[in-house]
Amino acid sequence: MTKGRLEAFSDGVIAILITILVLELKIPHGATWHALEPLVPIFLMYVLSFLVVGIYWVNHHHLLHTVERVTGGILWANLHLLFWLSMIPFTTGWMGENHNAPLPTAIYGVVLVCAAFAYNILSVTIIRAHGRDSRLARAVGGDRKGKLSVLLYVLSVPAAFVNVWISDALWIAVIFIWFVPDRRIERVES
Repeated sequence: MTKGRLEAFSDGVIAILITILVLELKIPHGATWHALEPLVPIFLMYVLSFLVVGIYWVNHHHLLHTVERVTGGILWANLHLLFWLSMIPFTTGWMGENHNAPLPTAIYGVVLVCAAFAYNILSVTIIRAHGRDSRLARAVGGDRKGKLSVLLYVLSVPAAFVNVWISDALWIAVIFIWFVPDRRIERVES
């Protein structure tokens, strides 16, 4: 399989996930500001999840840009990541419908933890396929940014049972960490 085909498949899956996210937004019944009030938590979850999926898409693009040859391991690691990303629309909808409920919030956090681990597995798989001196290996180094993200996601799960706003704040912190595309890869290519 070529790298282009892997990218096209991944882009297609991510585009479908974003489409599913937006389809969860329901049309308000009424033409007043009051009619929008019940939709605010759902809309805020949509924005959060759109940013999360969008950030994965941007950084996944950078990650695959370093791939010179696609191995079976890379295919499976990529599919593993796409699986966890595909769970985001479901957990987004559940959490949006039950805002301030600890269990949906914790499950959303679990999905984010699993997606972050899957992204790290994909990175490690690419590095193994291309060697310790590969562009990706040089770019990520010890990957403090990735490890910090996983830690914040892990902390968000038990925090949901203390106060869901703590989980929200931890997810937003990760968004800020990754909002600017990962320039580490761009630097080694220059």
